[in-house]
Amino acid sequence: MFEDFFLRALLGGIGASIAAGPVGCFVVWRRMAYFGTALAHTVLLGIALGFLLSVEPIFSVFAVCAIVAGCLVLLERQQYLSVDALLGVMAHAIFAAGMIVVAFMERVRVDLIGYLFGDILAIGTVDLWLIFGTATVVTAVLWMQWRNLLALTINQDLAAVEGVPVERVRLLMLFILAAVIAVGMKIVGMLLVVALVIIPAATARRFVATPEQMAVLSTLLGIISVLAGLFASLRWDIPAGPAIVMAASICFAISLAVPVRSSGNSG
Repeated sequence: MFEDFFLRALLGGIGASIAAGPVGCFVVWRRMAYFGTALAHTVLLGIALGFLLSVEPIFSVFAVCAIVAGCLVLLERQQYLSVDALLGVMAHAIFAAGMIVVAFMERVRVDLIGYLFGDILAIGTVDLWLIFGTATVVTAVLWMQWRNLLALTINQDLAAVEGVPVERVRLLMLFILAAVIAVGMKIVGMLLVVALVIIPAATARRFVATPEQMAVLSTLLGIISVLAGLFASLRWDIPAGPAIVMAASICFAISLAVPVRSSGNSG
């Protein structure tokens, strides 16, 4: 009934949503949206280095994102700049570095539009293995560290008193976010990947009573957005990545009009 490329796109979007849903909850709870945006800006540099080193872009993107995440954790300790100012400087500096590296790649043609806005319809079998492999690893790590992450989210100082390795867990959270961004860039592109992480979680927050419920509902909303966006792209011949984000945004807008009991909100 559907072409193989469309089925691969559906599966890839579902896999990315499985990884992004629970991670998005922690991004929303911990107000890490700007962290996500800063990491997303490093995607271009990771892609450029991947082409230069003949490495699969998803691996080079994750490597660069992970390095930047580690640097952010270290630089947060300085007292001269606020965190948002620091993130702004790093994000734009790294993005500019990526553009410069691409400019020097005269013999390599890079589809910047595809990487900026995603090319979910071009997902191949190898991409599917990478996406679902990443989703499996992210889910497993979250399951093992769920209590520590929740403790850190509720009260960082109290978590430290209770024996939670705060710095290690924070760094782990950023690494997980980096992995989600690396796989999400194929779905909606580097400019929109943070939206795929944040919007379903923000939508789910009003309708749940527990963190676990929010993680599940966020994942389901992400999958619904992918399905709606892909079918809208097929029906009206519009870009698939932006269509997915718009579908998620419409779900969020609708959720604001739905009355809920205040006692049922999470976090």
